[in-house]
Amino acid sequence: MAAAPAGAGDGATTAAARAFEEEARALLPSPAPGGGYDDGDEEDLEERAYEAAEKVIVCISGGPDPESGGDDDAALCSSSGAAPPFSWRKLWLFTGPGFLMSIAFLDPGNLEGDLQAGAVAGDTLLWLLMWATAMGLLVQLLAARLGVATGRHLAELCRDEYPDWARRALWLMAEVAMVGADIQEVIGSAIAIKILSRGYLPLWAGVVITALDCFIFLSLENYGVRKLEAVFAFLIATMAISFAWMFTDTKPNGKDLLIGILVPKLSSRTIRQAVGVVGCVIMPHNVFLHSALVQSRKIDQNKEYQVREALRYYSIESTIALAVSFMINLFVTTIFAKGFYGSKEAGNIGLENAGQYLQEKFGGGFFPILYIWGIGLLAAGQSSTITGTYAGQFIMGGFLNLRLKKWVRALITRSFAIVPTIVVALFFDTSDSALDVLNEWLNVLQSIQIPFALIPLITLVSKEQVMGVFKIGPNTQAVTWTVATLLITINGYLLMDFFSSEIRGPLSGSLLCVAVLVYASFVLYLIMRGTEFSEKIVKAIRNTFS
Repeated sequence: MAAAPAGAGDGATTAAARAFEEEARALLPSPAPGGGYDDGDEEDLEERAYEAAEKVIVCISGGPDPESGGDDDAALCSSSGAAPPFSWRKLWLFTGPGFLMSIAFLDPGNLEGDLQAGAVAGDTLLWLLMWATAMGLLVQLLAARLGVATGRHLAELCRDEYPDWARRALWLMAEVAMVGADIQEVIGSAIAIKILSRGYLPLWAGVVITALDCFIFLSLENYGVRKLEAVFAFLIATMAISFAWMFTDTKPNGKDLLIGILVPKLSSRTIRQAVGVVGCVIMPHNVFLHSALVQSRKIDQNKEYQVREALRYYSIESTIALAVSFMINLFVTTIFAKGFYGSKEAGNIGLENAGQYLQEKFGGGFFPILYIWGIGLLAAGQSSTITGTYAGQFIMGGFLNLRLKKWVRALITRSFAIVPTIVVALFFDTSDSALDVLNEWLNVLQSIQIPFALIPLITLVSKEQVMGVFKIGPNTQAVTWTVATLLITINGYLLMDFFSSEIRGPLSGSLLCVAVLVYASFVLYLIMRGTEFSEKIVKAIRNTFS
């Protein structure tokens, strides 16, 4: 996978990407007789995250909200050019995108990382979970800032920022990251369906059910963005209630919990779990997703006070959303720390067998804990597969500038993930260890893609030509590059640890070295592009050959 950036520049990969783009363009709306397109004006030919009619109105100037029955309290936007005072009602109107974003922090892959951290390390990594969530919040706030200030999402801006070969490489990396994440999420849903059906439905059947009901949920968007956001709120509430119920049933030690959050502890025995906790924080497709979701509110980018106000409300909403996700992750980690820390089963627990281990440890009670776990896991899998499909639509449309009908984009995005997932389900539905091996490879796949979302994001939010007065300052740039370097380094450790145990023989080692060299070169290109130093190098090369 790491060799993909180089392949993006050669003829075969470029031709394949161009062929796909041409096939997708065949699904565009037909030109109207007078020129342009039937479903939009000429200025709307560029792909947009949301059409104007789909956006939620959050700012109504000069009078009451026509949809509020003439209530003057609905005039939530100042006509004087200054941002109005804080309003709980307006915060409610902005609430939604941050919670959709937070679902990537609660997907089945994260839950597996939580349960393994709890079983192996007990409560000692809770402090790291908290700080990892804080780092994730910083990255997501940058994504929201980019989307709000520019009115465009990350994939669209990358399309304009980078040359054709780099754009196609970034698109391929984003698609690979999305498919890898989606396989984990769909498999998580399928495991939950298998648990709740008492084993009658095999893994592949759960995959098919998850694929189909994803379209049902996404169809709710036709009735308005807020309806879809309400479905996600229900799924997050289901997770919170399920895992809080389990948390209460297991009766964890409050003192150990508090020490675990406040006192940093790390040992050589738990280093792998620690790397997993941090590595799960940044999901590459989620960065693209959040920069698009914030555009679901009607904001005039030409009015600075509106942008500042939107950034303030989105910052509050995202912080609350990730605080909720942190509590849910804490519940899962603590449950397995209480039940299995120091036990002989600790090293064998995975997503597939976790419910059974919980049932054997804590018994049935009023409602069997196995089914409570299944309900929570199903909510996590369903919500994350829907947001994955959503992200895939933005990624494909943004990088390739394809104005496709939503159901077509959803079908293409689903097919990218569901077809390999069914194959995986049929092949790996043999043992718990097989699924654990699959999950390790998928985590590696995610880790490889992280720089291709983080570096473009930080580069773009630091550029005045892109952000105007909303570009981040030198201090924020220093902090964000430090966080990015830390995340990339930690994931690099995970990759080296994994490949050192998997790669054997001189041929495999040589291929890995070549792949690492190509990968590092592309990452370095993304970092250096646009800096004064890189411009001097380009000028020197041109002078040499001119």
